[in-house]
Amino acid sequence: MYKLALLGVVAAIQLGAADPRIGSWTLVSAQSALDPPNKISITPIHRSVHVVISGDTQVDFTAKLDGHEASVQGNPGFNQIEVRKIDKRQVDIKEKKDGALVATIRDKLSNDGNELTSTASRTGRATQVTVWTRSGRAKVADNLFAGEWTQDLSKTRLRQGLALKIEADGNEGVRFSSDFSYTARFDGKEYNLKGSNYDTVKLELVDAHTVDAIYRRDDKVAQKDRWVVSADGQQMTLTTTGTLETGQQVKENLVFRKQ
Repeated sequence: MYKLALLGVVAAIQLGAADPRIGSWTLVSAQSALDPPNKISITPIHRSVHVVISGDTQVDFTAKLDGHEASVQGNPGFNQIEVRKIDKRQVDIKEKKDGALVATIRDKLSNDGNELTSTASRTGRATQVTVWTRSGRAKVADNLFAGEWTQDLSKTRLRQGLALKIEADGNEGVRFSSDFSYTARFDGKEYNLKGSNYDTVKLELVDAHTVDAIYRRDDKVAQKDRWVVSADGQQMTLTTTGTLETGQQVKENLVFRKQ
């Protein structure tokens, strides 16, 4: 009988939450040099953050918090950025244009976590201060992904009545159990499966709501899955493509509901 290779997805925000700015922010125009208002969304991705600034300024990039350089597309002012966490309330940012430093920014979170002050220094220009108020907080991974899930039979063609359990393992990884089990981390390495007709699994975190898994059998890729979790954390949709041991090609979509 064909059994889908199900994966666990938990560690996303557990790692990204190291950035104190995680969440969404709206500019306080009366206290800031920028006008009209802008908005910021900061979403955790494994060991990184995805930052989107919309409004008068358009910026979209993904960067780690260790000061390593990341590319920025579509912004005339700078095309490289470095982000480094200083402490639990402060983050330093360097904006560069073709390797040359154009701005340094210090983001500082208020004691209550609801106000973010950005102080920007640019060569030949006055220091610019912008103040943001929190408009939303990121869901933590354990609330969004972890728990017990059952297949929604009303939304799938393949009616197997599957159930699974996802837990954080306390080591930046996940423990997954269903009709087979494994423990794996989001580090691009292969991990062994127990009770499965596949040998190993590799997990790749696409964003805070999406995980890809690559399963191998006899050193060949046998199946690729993509999990997408809904914004409210109550539904997971699995799109899977693969090859059975018989050589048959399989593509299925399944929906799971959190219990």
